[in-house]
Amino acid sequence: MASKNREPIKLKSSESKFVYWTTKNKKKTTGRLELKKYDPTLRRHVTFKEAK
Repeated sequence: MASKNREPIKLKSSESKFVYWTTKNKKKTTGRLELKKYDPTLRRHVTFKEAK
């Protein structure tokens, strides 16, 4: 049975239109997520921010 605290979120690239989908625990991480991940369209690591 899946936990009800985890919800899918969209991580949008700061420099292109590429998007990653992931989940996060809304109770433990209340703020917006910001990660450095690989962007295949630019072929380098960039900052990805949580989008609505």
